[in-house]
Amino acid sequence: MMIIQDATQPQPRLALFNLGFRPFFLLAGLFAPVAVLVWVAVYSGGLPVTSESGQPVAWHGHEMLFGYGLAVVAGFLLTAVRNWTQIPTLRGVWLALLAGCWLAARLTVWLATDLRWPMMFDLAFDVGLIFAVSWPVVRARQWKQIAILAKLVLLAVANLVFWLAMTQRFPSGMQTTAVQWGVESALYLLLALMFEMARRILPFFIERGVGYSVQLINRSWIDRSSLVLFAAFWLADVFARMAWLASLLAAMLFVIHAIRLAGWHTRGIWRKPLLWVLYAGYAIATTGFLLKAATPWFGLSSMLALHAFALGGVGMMTMGMMTRVTLGHTGRNIHQPPKGTTVIYAMLALAFVGRVLLVMLDSQHALLWIRLSGYAWALAFVLFVVLYAPALLKPRVDGQPG
Repeated sequence: MMIIQDATQPQPRLALFNLGFRPFFLLAGLFAPVAVLVWVAVYSGGLPVTSESGQPVAWHGHEMLFGYGLAVVAGFLLTAVRNWTQIPTLRGVWLALLAGCWLAARLTVWLATDLRWPMMFDLAFDVGLIFAVSWPVVRARQWKQIAILAKLVLLAVANLVFWLAMTQRFPSGMQTTAVQWGVESALYLLLALMFEMARRILPFFIERGVGYSVQLINRSWIDRSSLVLFAAFWLADVFARMAWLASLLAAMLFVIHAIRLAGWHTRGIWRKPLLWVLYAGYAIATTGFLLKAATPWFGLSSMLALHAFALGGVGMMTMGMMTRVTLGHTGRNIHQPPKGTTVIYAMLALAFVGRVLLVMLDSQHALLWIRLSGYAWALAFVLFVVLYAPALLKPRVDGQPG
């Protein structure tokens, strides 16, 4: 991708607010282990929680999706849209203010006694992000990006529904349902964003990154049908609560995405960590459809499919994006990532194995596997911060702006 150059701009020693990926990837990397370790302590019963809502599971889902997940999306889009449109995105004070809204929302969720404060900051961040991404797209008349903008708007609506429910703006009998609408919609919308980004970039990365000539298979019927079926699946599962229909649609989506993955496979992927993490994350998210299809018929916990979606589509794929974007947009060699990068990816894969596969196969020791999964997740992000924070904080090594 092309990089906008503006040699007239002096480059400060601290480059944290030079481009969107820098503050948001760093904040996501710092937040992810803390949020999960706190949740493990709550889930294990070692950390009592007092909350006006009394729904710690809902808070866990909200903070991992609207906190961690949307921070990575913000960093990626504020960087990618700049390249797509050749129009600068937020930087400096304005970028710091947007990141500050995100951070204030996370802190006040834990510290404020009045939920209106985190609601205000969180929704301000959503609106600010939509405007920051939309402005260059509209100026450049890149209407092909409307699908991404639409998902950002729907994410903001889902967040609004969540906050209205948590602040008791729904009738008492609907509050729990509205919370589920907000959190589960966020998961599926983020997953839809990950699939869309993967369709744009993963075949391109693979064809140019494996070190030999290969032409991957992309089928237009998969592109169209996967979008329609996923929208129907979201509506059937979240709003209609029709388990049999959601199961049928999930089975169809599993087949479609499995065919897509088969068309994208080449053995050279597995020699390149920055490729296999994206491919594996996509594959794990695809297994979520299989688990969702099996849930009503085999008595599986619905949490298994949701965590396959979250750990694969939102966890591994976002980590793959963060590491690759950080290396590429700081002037470093994407073919020579820091040595510990493979360990980061392996820990996230281990988190999936523990939270989904081992819990499914050995439910009697579910608490142990959930704890180990949380520790593996936390270790992955601690390593990410240790290895990649210097690149996020310092100017590009090639002297270019950004």
